[in-house]
Amino acid sequence: MAGSSDADEGGEPVSRGLAAMRDRNFRWFFLARAITMITGSMSSIALAFAVLEIDNDARSLSFVLTAFTVSNIVFLLFGGVVADRLPRALIIQTCYVIDILTIGAMAALLFTDSATVMLLVVLSVANGASTAFVLPAMQGIIPQLTTPENLQQANAMLSFVRSAVTIGGPIIAGILVATAGPAWAMVVQAAGWLIAIPVLALVKLPPPAHAGGTTMFHDLRVGWQEFWSRSWLWTIVLAFMVMNAIHVGAWGVVGPYIAKNDDRLGIAGWGWVLSAEGAGVLVMTLILMWFPLKRPLRYGMLGMAAFAIPVTMLGVHPAVVLLAMAAFIAGAGAEVFSTGWNLAMMENVPGEKLSRVSSYDMLGSFVAMPIGTLVFGWLVTQADAATVLIASGIVYACVALVTLLVPSVWRMGRPDGALTRRS
Repeated sequence: MAGSSDADEGGEPVSRGLAAMRDRNFRWFFLARAITMITGSMSSIALAFAVLEIDNDARSLSFVLTAFTVSNIVFLLFGGVVADRLPRALIIQTCYVIDILTIGAMAALLFTDSATVMLLVVLSVANGASTAFVLPAMQGIIPQLTTPENLQQANAMLSFVRSAVTIGGPIIAGILVATAGPAWAMVVQAAGWLIAIPVLALVKLPPPAHAGGTTMFHDLRVGWQEFWSRSWLWTIVLAFMVMNAIHVGAWGVVGPYIAKNDDRLGIAGWGWVLSAEGAGVLVMTLILMWFPLKRPLRYGMLGMAAFAIPVTMLGVHPAVVLLAMAAFIAGAGAEVFSTGWNLAMMENVPGEKLSRVSSYDMLGSFVAMPIGTLVFGWLVTQADAATVLIASGIVYACVALVTLLVPSVWRMGRPDGALTRRS
């Protein structure tokens, strides 16, 4: 159900790009989400340096990060069921309380010099499980906050904040960790969640449409049926199992390896390349706030295929300027897909089943990422890195483009009224 509208009585048109802000529920949700994204952008750096402060061993860090990822994957499907059964804003608030407790416990352990790697592993398991309930609830709540014609702008605005903090958040976190220590960065993060909880209380939504009276496994089966009944959905999720594995492996593992060992790129140059990718995302979010995306999956998968360009170039000729330009294009293309995919899900999956279907999407997309990290770490020791990257770019492009052969992917448009301009 769409959120309430606050268009002023004088009939002044609200800018197309900010039209979603006229919906009161979306305004409060956007504020809460922005606060948590800004403070949460410190989490990965704070946790990494907290672990390394305890035990300066990369294996210890991998244990903590793996604990979070595995816990997140294990609980995702159950998170989707719960998010379709209970008020989604309440689920998010509850999980924020859990996050405050886990992050606060980490900070307290660090302040008192009593932290151990095993304790951080346990707390990361709890944090990963909490996130598994938040993600499907987040996906399901957005269509409830605004009207169909403002849905693209709502998603683009959230992506804008996300991409902005991706660029600036690590810099602020790095300064805070370096000057005050990782424990204080965790305190700031917990404070953001604490502020977001009462802000989310201002979001007023109708009760869930799910009538109850069914088992969790029945709800999982219904969610699976909804997922599998849409060829465009499972086709793209299967494609992303491969594409995400390549992304985290080629870009996340081999990329830093090339940066460290090739003077044409260097570590500083790699930082510029990653920033250029984030800038591409940021610019595209601004464009999508004003220009309608009429073929969300067609243009989205074409945009994703562009990532093959920087991956291949990283292997062929990793010069900073050219690679940064390619990364900018890839970042812009990825944002076209991100917004297009959210629109396809929110406009074509029934709202009362959206969180469950989203959880299957997330599970399929995430499950191969740890495998990609391990496989590419092995490949780069067995073969020439350039060969690995060129082959990866070719495979990535082929997998992305072959999805366009599926008629429902190629032809999908927008529902009637979704492209109507409101004034």
